[in-house]
Amino acid sequence: MTGRSSPFGGLLRAALAAPVLAFALAAQAFAADAPGLTASGFKMAGDAVRTRVVLQFDKEPDLKWFLLRSPHRIVIDLPDTEFLVDPAELAARGLVDNVRFGSLGEGASRLILSSSGPFEVEKLDVLENDGGFGHRLVVDLAAASERKFEALLADQTETTGSTPAARKGDRLGHSADTREGRKFTIVIDPGHGGIDGGAESAGGTVEKSITLAFAFELRKKLLDLGEYAVVMTREKDEFLSLDERVVIARQHEADLFISIHADTIRLKGVRGATVYTVSDKASDAEAAETAHRENQSDKLAGIELGEENPQVADILVDLIRRETHSFSVQFARSLVGKLSTSVELINNPHRSAGFRVLRAPDVPSVLVELGYLSNAKDEEQLKSEEWRGKAADRIIDAIAAFAEAKGGQGG
Repeated sequence: MTGRSSPFGGLLRAALAAPVLAFALAAQAFAADAPGLTASGFKMAGDAVRTRVVLQFDKEPDLKWFLLRSPHRIVIDLPDTEFLVDPAELAARGLVDNVRFGSLGEGASRLILSSSGPFEVEKLDVLENDGGFGHRLVVDLAAASERKFEALLADQTETTGSTPAARKGDRLGHSADTREGRKFTIVIDPGHGGIDGGAESAGGTVEKSITLAFAFELRKKLLDLGEYAVVMTREKDEFLSLDERVVIARQHEADLFISIHADTIRLKGVRGATVYTVSDKASDAEAAETAHRENQSDKLAGIELGEENPQVADILVDLIRRETHSFSVQFARSLVGKLSTSVELINNPHRSAGFRVLRAPDVPSVLVELGYLSNAKDEEQLKSEEWRGKAADRIIDAIAAFAEAKGGQGG
C-alpha cells in the first residue's frame, strides 16, 4: 500500500461521516428549539423562622433577583426555562406561602416566592453540583422586621433594582442597620396559652395563667421606668406556635427575648427557679427532659414538627450564632445572680438544652422557669402578687445591667 488514498477509502469515510453530520445537525436544531434551561427538583425546607429553597438546573443559570412588597416577595428572573417541577413540592412551607413560575416571553422566565410577612435574603447562591452535572439555586430566607425589609427595598432602589446571583457560596451583604433613637427592646413571652395549658398543679393552678400574670407584672414595671420598649407575644389566653413566638421577636428587632414558664416535676420536694439558654446538647438529663416537654407544645394544636431536613442542617447549626449565644449566656448568668438575692433557685440554676422557642439567631434569648407547680411552696409564691413583683424587680435589675453592657438603648 502506498500513502495515496484510494477512491474506495474516500467513499467509505464519506459514508461513515454522513450519519454523524446528520446527527449533529439534528442536535443543533433540537437545541435551537429547546428551552435555554431546564429546572427540576424543587425543594423547600425549614420553618417560620428560616426557610431554604433549592431548585436544580441542567446548566448554570444567569439570573437576577429583586424584592417586592404587598405581599412580600422575592422575584428571580431567569433565561427561558422549562420547569419540570412536582406540584406536590410547591405546598406552602415555612416562610414561603406561595410559589409561582413560568415564561415571560421573549426568552425570559420568572420564579416568584411569596411570604405573608417580612423577610431578608440571607443567601442566594448558584452552586455547581457534585460530579459537575448541572447547578443548583439555593435561597435562604429568614424572618425579619418590616423596617429591615423596607431598608433592603431602599438599597435595591438606589442600585440597579435587581441583584445578580452570588457564586461560590458568597454571603449577601446587607445595608447598615442603624438603631439610633430606638429604645432597648424586650419581648416577653408568656409560655403556653389557649389549647396548650402547660403544666398544672395538683390544686388546679395552670401554667398558662401564671405566665401571663407574671408577664403583665414585668411589662408594667419595665414601662413605668420609661427606658424600654416592651412587647408581649400574647396578651390573652390564646395559642401561639413556638415559631410564631420567635418570629415576633425578630420582627420587633428585640434586644432581648425572655420566655416565662412554670414547670412540674415528679419529685415534689424540688423547688426553685431555673434559667435556660439554648444548646444543641443538653447540660443535663433534667434540662433535656424540660426542653422536650416545652417543644411538644405545638403538637397539642395539631402542628407536626417532623424531622429536620438534611438540606437545612447547615442553616440550623447556624441558628445559634456565636455572638448571640454569648450574649444569651451573659444575660442568663447575670439573671441568676440577681434572682439569687431574693428568689429560691434550684441547684445549678443556669442550664441549657435545645429549646425551639430560643432559636432566634440574632436575639439573645432565655427561658425562665419561675418555679415548680408540683411544689406547694413554689405554687403559693407563683400565685402571690407580692412575690411576682419581687421576682420581676430582680429580672429588671439583670436587664438594666445587660442593656448597659451592650451599649445602652438599642445596643
